[in-house]
Amino acid sequence: PYTLGFGVDPELRINVFDELKLGESYAGVFQVQGFHNESRAFLFQDSWRNVRVKEDVAEVMLQKLRDKTEFTVLVTLKQERLNSGVLLSIHYAEHRYLELESSGQRNEIRLHYRTRGQRQHTEGFPYSLADDRWHKLSVAVSVSHVVLHVDCNRIYERVIENPSMDIPSDTTIWLGQRNQAHGYFKGIMQDVQLVVMPQGYISQCPDLNRTCPTCNDFHGLVQKIMELQDVLAKTSSKLSRAEEKMQGLDGCYCERSCSMNGELYREDEGWTDGCRNCSCYNGTVQCETILCPPPQCPPDSAPAYVPGTCCKECQPVCLFRGRVYVEGDLKSVRDSSGNCLLFECQHSMQRVENAPCPELTCPESEHITLTDRCCKVCRGHHFCVEGHSPSCVENSECVNLEAGSCCSCKDGYRALRDDSAYCGDIDECAEGKHYCRENTMCVNTPGSFMCICHTGYIRIDDYSCTERDECTTGLHSCDENAICYVGNGTVCRALCDGLCQNGGSCVNPDTCICQQGFTGKRCETDIDECATERHSCANDTVCFNVDGGYDCRCPHGKNCTGDCNHDNKHKHNGQIWVLDNDRCSVCSCQSGLVMCRRMVCDCESTTADLFCCPECNPGLSSQCLHQNRLITYSSGDTWVENCQQCQCMSGEVDCWPMSCPPVVDCEFTQVPEGQCCPRCITDPCQADTVRNDITKTCVDENGLTRFSGAAWTKHRTECTLCQCKVRQRGSWEYTHTDSGRQTH
Repeated sequence: PYTLGFGVDPELRINVFDELKLGESYAGVFQVQGFHNESRAFLFQDSWRNVRVKEDVAEVMLQKLRDKTEFTVLVTLKQERLNSGVLLSIHYAEHRYLELESSGQRNEIRLHYRTRGQRQHTEGFPYSLADDRWHKLSVAVSVSHVVLHVDCNRIYERVIENPSMDIPSDTTIWLGQRNQAHGYFKGIMQDVQLVVMPQGYISQCPDLNRTCPTCNDFHGLVQKIMELQDVLAKTSSKLSRAEEKMQGLDGCYCERSCSMNGELYREDEGWTDGCRNCSCYNGTVQCETILCPPPQCPPDSAPAYVPGTCCKECQPVCLFRGRVYVEGDLKSVRDSSGNCLLFECQHSMQRVENAPCPELTCPESEHITLTDRCCKVCRGHHFCVEGHSPSCVENSECVNLEAGSCCSCKDGYRALRDDSAYCGDIDECAEGKHYCRENTMCVNTPGSFMCICHTGYIRIDDYSCTERDECTTGLHSCDENAICYVGNGTVCRALCDGLCQNGGSCVNPDTCICQQGFTGKRCETDIDECATERHSCANDTVCFNVDGGYDCRCPHGKNCTGDCNHDNKHKHNGQIWVLDNDRCSVCSCQSGLVMCRRMVCDCESTTADLFCCPECNPGLSSQCLHQNRLITYSSGDTWVENCQQCQCMSGEVDCWPMSCPPVVDCEFTQVPEGQCCPRCITDPCQADTVRNDITKTCVDENGLTRFSGAAWTKHRTECTLCQCKVRQRGSWEYTHTDSGRQTH
C-alpha cells in the first residue's frame, strides 16, 4: 500500500517508484528496510547505475507537469555523509527544467530550473541532508513562490524567478543521478513523488494543516521553557560578574587600538594592507581601496604586476619573434631540428637551461604542450601546487585551468584588480544583493551577510521575521468561513464546502487531503486494499478489509506457515539466503514476503568482502575518479571541469559554477582558450561577443552595404564566412574565416 497521496486526484500525483517499476531490472539499486514499512524503499549505492524512466512512460509523466505553475517534490531519504548527489532530474540536453540536488560537501540543497526567460537558474538553500539520518524533504513551488520543508518543519520561504514548465518532447527523467556519468546519489530513498497542486507538502505531513497543538507539542514547549530558564539563570550570573569587573575598570584610562591580521595598531596609525589603505580610528579599522593611476612607461618598458605591490609598475620588455614579453616571462620554441629551446626575458631574451622532463603516466592523447616550458604535462595537471602558480594573496584562491592556473575570488568577494590576486568583500546589504525580507535589517559580514529581526519581531527563517501570531490572538480579518494560519504575515484559507471526513485535511476550497486508507471528494470512501491488491498478506493468509486499512487472517482450521516462493524455489519463514547472481545482496522470507537488501558492510571486520564493500578499502575510500574516468584525485583536491569548480572530499565529488569577476566598461570580450572567464580585448575580429550597432555598416568586397553583426558567405566560395563587426568610435572592419584562418 502507498503512504502518500490518498484522496489526491491520480491525475495530479506522480509516484516515481511506480512509474520506474524500480527493483525489477536496475543494477546498483536494491530494496531495503525503509523509514516505515508501508511502502518500498531502495538503496542507491553503486556508481554504474542507469536509473532512467523509459521514453513512453516519461512522456506520460511530463504531460502532467507541462505548463503547470504549482507543483511539489516529495522525498523521504537517508543520504550518506559527505555525498553530493541528484535526487530527481528532469532535463533536455543541457537544459535542466527541474532538478533537486543535495550537496553533503557544501551542506546545501539546490533547486535547478529553467526560468520563463529561458535562462538556467540555481536556488541554493543552506541545509545538511547528508548526515546518514532519515529526513522528509518537500520543495513546493507556486508560481514565483518556493517553500522548503524538512521533517515537516518549514526551513525556507522565498520569492524566485518564475520557473518554465514548457518542457519539450524527448526530455529525460532520472532518479538518483543527473545522467550516466554525474551526480550519483548514495543512500536510501522512499516515497519519491511529484504532486501537481499547491501545498502538496500536506500530503507528506498532514499535521501541518492543524490549528490545535498536541500533547507532544505542549510537553516540547514546557521542555524549551525549562531550558530557557536555565540559560537565563546562567546569563544573569555572568552579567553580575561582568558588572563587578567593570566597576574596577572605571578609574583606568584605556587607549583605543585596532587589531588586524594579528598586528596591533595605535589610534590614528595608518598602514597598507594589500590593495587597501587602512587606518585606526576610534578603535575601528577603516580601509579604502587603492586607486591605481595608469603608469606612464617609457618605450622600452610596459606596466606589469610586481609581487608585494598592488598597482602595476613599469618593467623592462623584450621583443622576441614579433611578440612583446615582460621581465621574467618564459617562452619555449623549437629549432630546425625539432629540439625545444627555452628563453627568459632578462632585459633581452636569454636562453636558459632546460631541466630534465619527468616521465608522464598518462596516455599520449592526454599530453598538453605549454608555451612557457619545454616539458609536456598531463591533462588535469595541478599547476597550483607548483612554483609557477600566480600569487593569490587576499581573499583569493588558486584555480587550475587546462593550460595553467589563475586566481579566483572566494564566494562573497570581488576582484580589486584584473588578475583577481586581491579581492575585497562585497557589501551585499549596500548593493541590494541579499535575501533579507520584511521586518529584518541586513548586516554585512566578511564574505556574506546576516538578516537581523527588528525589535519586537520573531524569526520565521534565516531571511524573514514576523511581528506576532495574529491567528492565536484573534487579531485577524479572516472570514468566519475561513481558517487562519500564520505564514509570511497573516493568511486566510477557505474552508471546504462541508467537513473533510475520516481525518482528512482541507487544503483548498473544496479540496481534501485524505488520511491513509480513505479516498473520495470528502474522504468518505474506504479503500478496499484487498480488492485492489494493495496489501502485503502472505500467500497462505486471507486479506480482510477494515475501515482505513486491512487485516491478514489465517483461514479456520489451517496452519499458516508464512513461507515464501522466490525464483521458483521454496523458502521457509525466517530463512536468509544470498542471491545466486549477486553475491552482495541478501534476501529473507518474513511472513510470506521476500525482502532483499544490500549486504551490510562492517569495515572493522577482517573478513569484509572488498568487492561488495569498496568503502572498506582504505586505499580507495578517500579518492575520487575524474569525470573522464582516467584521472584519480585525493581528498581535498580541486579542479576545473567544463568551467565548473570541482572538489574531492572523502571519496565524493561536488561541482558548482565558477565565479567570474565582472567585465565593465568593455565593448569587446573574449574567453581565451583553456580559460572560463571573459577578458577585455580591443580587436573586434577576435571577440566572442560584440555589441552590434545597426547604425554602423560595412561595405563588402562586392560593394554591398552590410549592417553591423551581419554574416554572409563570400561570393563563389563555400568555405569562407564573413561578418561585419563595429570598431570603437564608429569605425568598422569586416572579418572572414577561410579554412580555419581568420583575416581582417
